[in-house]
This record gives sequence, C-alpha cells and structure tokens, in this order.
Amino acid sequence: MCDDLTEADNIDYLARLSVDRRRFAVMGAGAATLATIPGCIAKVADQTPALPVAGRAVSITTPDGVTDAWFVAPTTGRHPAVILWPDIAGLRDAYKTMAARLAGAGYAVLAVNHYYRGARAPILDSLVAWRTPEGQARLKPLIAAITPAGIARDAAAYVGWLDHQGEVDTARRIGSSGYCMTGGYTVRTAAAVPGRVGAGASFHGAGLVDEKAGHDSPHLLLAKTQAAYLFAIAQNDDANAPTDKIALKDAASASGRPAEIEVYPAQHGWCTIDAPVYDEVQAERAWTRMLALFKVNL
Repeated sequence: MCDDLTEADNIDYLARLSVDRRRFAVMGAGAATLATIPGCIAKVADQTPALPVAGRAVSITTPDGVTDAWFVAPTTGRHPAVILWPDIAGLRDAYKTMAARLAGAGYAVLAVNHYYRGARAPILDSLVAWRTPEGQARLKPLIAAITPAGIARDAAAYVGWLDHQGEVDTARRIGSSGYCMTGGYTVRTAAAVPGRVGAGASFHGAGLVDEKAGHDSPHLLLAKTQAAYLFAIAQNDDANAPTDKIALKDAASASGRPAEIEVYPAQHGWCTIDAPVYDEVQAERAWTRMLALFKVNL
C-alpha cells in the first residue's frame, strides 16, 4: 500500500540484503543504478519491446482539466488499448519504458499522469524520491486532490480518447494496469466504462479493500464491471492485511468476475523497474500473467 508501514517493511527487507537505509533514500532512478547495488537485484529484465514501437507525448481533456500522458503503440496495425496507471511516484521514465515493453507485445498503451490536477509529469524522477522530505511534501497535496469520482471521470475520458486513435482496434476491449496506489484504479476504470474495459491487472495494489470507502471500495465495485482481473499481491502487504485477499476472492465470486488472486513472494513495489525491491523473477512471472489475462479478455 506504499504507506509508512509498508516502507518500513521494505527498509528492513533491504537491510537484510545488505542495503542500508541511507542508500535506500538516496538511490537514483533507473535500471542501471539498481543493477549496481549489491544484494538488491542481479539485473532488471530486458525491457526491449518485441515489436517496433513509437511513443509520443499527448494531452487529454477531462472534466477536471488536461492530462499529460505518454502514448506508445506498435508502428503498424491497430491494437487493443491499455491504460497504464503508474505508482505513487507518478509518470516517469521507468513507466514509459514499461509502457513501451507492453506496446511491443501488441498493445496501444496510454501511460497517464494521475497527478495532472496539480502538476505535469515527471513530478519525481524515481520511486525512492518520494520517501525524501522533499518528495513527501511534493506528493501529499497531489494525492489529496485525487478522489474516486475523479478517477472514474478520468478513466472515461481516457477510454474516449483511445477510441479515436488510429493505432487502437476499437473492435477489441480495453485493458487497465495499476501499480501501488493505482492498483484499485484498475477496478474503478472498469466500473467507469464497463462496456469497453475487459481486463484489469493490479500489481502490489493499494486500497483494493478499503473500509473507509464503504460501498465505493474497489472490491465492491467488481459487480459493476464486465472485466476479468489479476490481483498480484506483495507478501508484506498480505502480512499487514491478511484478510484482503479473502475479501477480494469473495467479492469476485459473488459478482461472477473471473479473478486470479495470488500473494507473490516479493515486497511491495517488486514489479516497478526503478524500485529498490524490484524482483526480476517475480516481476516476470506477474508480467506473464498480465499478458495471459489481456490475450484472453481483450
């Protein structure tokens, strides 16, 4: 869930791998940096797109303003679209790289700046930057400006924009992927435009079972969607909220929504390529499951 408790877990985890708290706070962005840290990861999985792709900066009008985003798709043909919601640190080079890789697998990918109401991307240059005092001060008011209703409005605007792009096959359904704080956004996207969104993939997602949201909790919105799901849960998130996976399973079963729900032996943030806890083996396994989900449902 990318809160203080989860981050404390991750610091302890990295300490056991001989990465101290100071290095955790000051590490720069990018796979090259991560690969040089002893005890963290051996390398970041090859992010080279399988198909030739081209990306461009785009602006999308929503009821709340104008979103800046990155759109990347194969250079030829029309393809099912995917909305990619970045993690708490926002749209940055790491997520543009991840979007390009997904595009190379045959998708037209829109990576959005979910903080557009307050700032253009990049707001931070890496995931670890948000744990600095400066990063906290920058992000907290931007996070506070996001509401469930706003996410739904944004999602509908993004779907509408995608359906007017020449690279998008509108005969195919749209997918959504979310990381960390945006894991629940995948369900909100599917609930906002149920007739168009066919799949949602959440990686170490936060707020999926949200008691404060009441009936607007993402797990209770599953019944309002027509999508299939992947919920890839971090082991420390599960340890901190062990009943969430049960609530997700029960809600998916009650609503008749296909859902693959699994706790991975990896820490919160393990799928993001500039995260200190990036885990290549488990990230690749989760990536493979997302591609399988999209292949069947988009």
